[in-house]
Amino acid sequence: MIEIPQILRTGAQLAAVIRLIIPREEIRTVMGPGIGELMAAIAAQGIAPAGPVFSHHFRMDPKVFDFEVGVPVARPVSPAGRVKPGELPAARVARTVYRGPYEGLGEAWGEFSAWLQANGHTPAPNLWERYVAGPESNPDPSTWRTELNRPLLNH
Repeated sequence: MIEIPQILRTGAQLAAVIRLIIPREEIRTVMGPGIGELMAAIAAQGIAPAGPVFSHHFRMDPKVFDFEVGVPVARPVSPAGRVKPGELPAARVARTVYRGPYEGLGEAWGEFSAWLQANGHTPAPNLWERYVAGPESNPDPSTWRTELNRPLLNH
């Protein structure tokens, strides 16, 4: 289900973000409008996306998602409504790619977490997903690619 994970070091990436703290079941109703709001805000400032949309989760809670939905940018965004400047942090991460519909992400994260544990890695409390290819690129969910990133505490 997931590609063989790799360990790498990422650089910090400037982003435009919207912070959300929502009940887990609301994710499907807030992501689309949040992405639309981000894209409109950066377009209004003459800024183009510098990479795929992401969600950066700060902690794992089975009932509440505490995260930012964001888009990388080449220059800082000015605050506009809920949109604020932010960044994906520089980190040593384990990374894999899941191919398939978004409904399978929970299972993909489970497989990834099992790999981390089996290989002696200690993940940080945060994680992020980058939506490399999704419904905007092809209506067939089997072609969708989501990059899963888990910062690591041990070296």
